[in-house]
Amino acid sequence: MQLIHPAEVQRRIDSLKDQDLYIHLELTTGAYAAHFDTSKHPAATFITNTRIRFSNGSISGEGPYRVGLKMAHGWVYSEGLTHYAEDERDRLILAGHDSQGKLVVSLQLSAEPF
Repeated sequence: MQLIHPAEVQRRIDSLKDQDLYIHLELTTGAYAAHFDTSKHPAATFITNTRIRFSNGSISGEGPYRVGLKMAHGWVYSEGLTHYAEDERDRLILAGHDSQGKLVVSLQLSAEPF
């Protein structure tokens, strides 16, 4: 993975709009951290291989970044993104890592299931 270059990520978002895609969206504040430190609030979200289609998408912020995808009946929004990757299957993979390098958030889009 490499640090997000907003213009490149925006280009990729634009290339995926108005297509049926699969989404993987994941967020964790360290849900398992509460086992070691009860002052930590455990929170996590996970959705995978759900079909979406968005008509408009954008990346914003100065880093960490936010991505919003406008769909016919709502929005998908992800914040805290720091890195991205593309692979041979043309998937857009965005992730946010904390100061220790641990995954905090992930937003992935693909024409094929994950």
